[in-house]
Amino acid sequence: MKPIIFLLSLHLFAFMCLKCMATRAAGEEPTYSGDVTDVRTIRHVNQHPQAWRIWQPFIISGNKKNHLIVTYGAMRNGKKDMGDIFATRSKDDGDTWESPVVIFDHTERQGAVQFCYANPVLYQAPGQDIIWCFCMRCPIAQRNSEESTLAAAFTPDGGSSWSQVEMAMLYTGPLILNAAPIQTEINGSSRFLLPAHRNTLAADPRGSRDHFILSSTSLLEWRLEAFIPQPTNARVFLHEGNIARGETEGELKIVMRTADYDQTNLTTSPPQAYSSVSTDGGHTWSASKPETSLYNAKAKGYFGKSATGSHIYVYNDGPSQGDTAPGFPNGGRTSLRYKTKPAGGVWGKEQTLYHAGIKNSYPTLHEVTPGDYRCVWDSGTPTKPRTHIHFGKLRITP
Repeated sequence: MKPIIFLLSLHLFAFMCLKCMATRAAGEEPTYSGDVTDVRTIRHVNQHPQAWRIWQPFIISGNKKNHLIVTYGAMRNGKKDMGDIFATRSKDDGDTWESPVVIFDHTERQGAVQFCYANPVLYQAPGQDIIWCFCMRCPIAQRNSEESTLAAAFTPDGGSSWSQVEMAMLYTGPLILNAAPIQTEINGSSRFLLPAHRNTLAADPRGSRDHFILSSTSLLEWRLEAFIPQPTNARVFLHEGNIARGETEGELKIVMRTADYDQTNLTTSPPQAYSSVSTDGGHTWSASKPETSLYNAKAKGYFGKSATGSHIYVYNDGPSQGDTAPGFPNGGRTSLRYKTKPAGGVWGKEQTLYHAGIKNSYPTLHEVTPGDYRCVWDSGTPTKPRTHIHFGKLRITP
């Protein structure tokens, strides 16, 4: 009887595997709760043989109605957080997605040097047809991407093809990206601001963990514009900030992910995001301070301002990524939650963006019409992060 039971079990296992493959091929998604709708899997790590994870997607509208472009990273085997950068396009508002094209390929050498890439962000300057992709470029010998410099490419045809560009970098230190540029004005001159941070203290005892702002007049040359001042009481590891328009005319606000400055395996106490404000177009910034209503446990949060005038903050609840807690037996970065704040108001109650009992992280939102967002994030299994890229739609009423 035992061989028969074994064969029956084997057939049942094969049947379940085939069913899972058929479900994925049909575009069905796991049961979830939350306010996001029209959830789709854009890409799965199994479709990238050289990668062991895919991560950190970014989304923007294309140049035609219902066109969307998403970039993401495919993490090279053996590396912690760098690999290749791909772009995929939808022509039907996210219902279906084309096969991706490569923007940055780690197998292509520049002379004798080979690079890996990470953290793509997309941007289209007002009045321009081309769409930019900025990312990080790091020598492939590095274990992680924290010694990166800035790289860029652009697409003139809505994401079908990409041309790499070498920029004039007047800031020559390492940087880590997370958010797209924003256009502003400093002393009467138009500027683009790009938020970034560095973590040179990780490999250099005389290094630092600082958030800063790069600026450009053309998107082709970048210089250091400002540092985000540390809190006045104790230093915090400020990183992965998003800049948006503030409460008043001419004000800019950055909301940043946080960790303990000296022991980055620890959160702030209590875990919360920090913010800073500029009233002169981004040239100077106020001392960073805690956003007591905005939770952050060492995970990227999205911060932006709607055309309706309200702000939105999207984040992971629960503990840090590797820490277990009641309700989080597999560690943090599981549920995606969000809060909104109307113009002149206060942050509202926590709401669920997406929860399915699986890993989810690094959300990015793009507003296509006032209050109507297209969302992407990297997703996984209950125990394994970043196995696929998710897309969904979110409608926020003022």
